[in-house]
Amino acid sequence: HVTFKDGKVVEHGAEKNASLLAELLSTDENACRIGEIALVPVSSPINQSGVLFYNTLFDENAACHIAFGASYPGTTEGGTGLTKEQLEERGMNQSTIHEDVMIGAEDSRITGKCRDGRTVQLFENGVWVL
Repeated sequence: HVTFKDGKVVEHGAEKNASLLAELLSTDENACRIGEIALVPVSSPINQSGVLFYNTLFDENAACHIAFGASYPGTTEGGTGLTKEQLEERGMNQSTIHEDVMIGAEDSRITGKCRDGRTVQLFENGVWVL
């Protein structure tokens, strides 16, 4: 488990390998921040295959996930041509790590909060409702 405050992990633990999680989150100053959030429905073809590939590049397409550490510059317009400082100005996290952690499940319910305070249901029972 992880607990966030102001975008930073402030408390964490695990039933197994808790020390490894602690080490990961303390790799550098921003390893304890999120670099990626991916909302993947349980209806995705990778999930529906029922195969666990033991390869993050495939398995991350089977479930919602977050990544601790660096964000990818290519996910913001013109990002691959920007400096580290310019990326930081856009809120792009900089870290030496990017570690995906799967968080999705068939009963996932995700609610988004808009800048104007409204809430919008995004996921219900693991699938998009928009």
